[in-house]
Amino acid sequence: MHPESDLLPISALQHYIFCERQWALIHLEQVWLENRLTTEGRHLHERVDEPEHETRGGVRVVRALPLRSLELGITGRADVVEFHSDGTIFPVEYKRGKPKKDRCDEVQLCAQALCLEEMTGRAIPAGALFYGQPRRRHDISIDDALRRFTRDTILRMQAAYRMGITPTATYEKKCDNCSLLPLCMPKTTGKRRSAAAWLKREMAMIPTPDTNLSSPAR
Repeated sequence: MHPESDLLPISALQHYIFCERQWALIHLEQVWLENRLTTEGRHLHERVDEPEHETRGGVRVVRALPLRSLELGITGRADVVEFHSDGTIFPVEYKRGKPKKDRCDEVQLCAQALCLEEMTGRAIPAGALFYGQPRRRHDISIDDALRRFTRDTILRMQAAYRMGITPTATYEKKCDNCSLLPLCMPKTTGKRRSAAAWLKREMAMIPTPDTNLSSPAR
């Protein structure tokens, strides 16, 4: 079991699957930059991140539900969780854009389901991903294969967090859509490791005003 202070965010799983260096820059070095894609995603979640609930057609809909798993060592919020009258619990994760080629969205949804199972004691066989461009749900089966992949990703992410090492930069086409590209700079060098250290050095080189200088003559 993991103590409360050691829980990692569920949202970090997406970063880890997309790029382990991006994950390290955000969650180890605490650096972040916005671009159009991240801004759109943030605005989308702002609309569903206000805690509230309602009942529609016998289904209780809860938004921004806090989640945690002490067994897995993760915590976060579910965008929407539906509680049906027959006992079914159905998580729904909202995403901007279209379905992705990798499984990062499915892993995030599965991690939420695993948290809900630990919290409620009920099995959760399925959930859904709602994408902004098609504006419709994609039902996802929380099957054994997805559960194994999700648990394995969580374990690898936690091991990387304990090691505290930022991987070196390696350019791939997907880098062009990353908001951290200006800090990561994978095209300029394969040896760059710490964006935070580089940013600190760059800031140190900026001259500061000399407050002891007299005012210029008029």
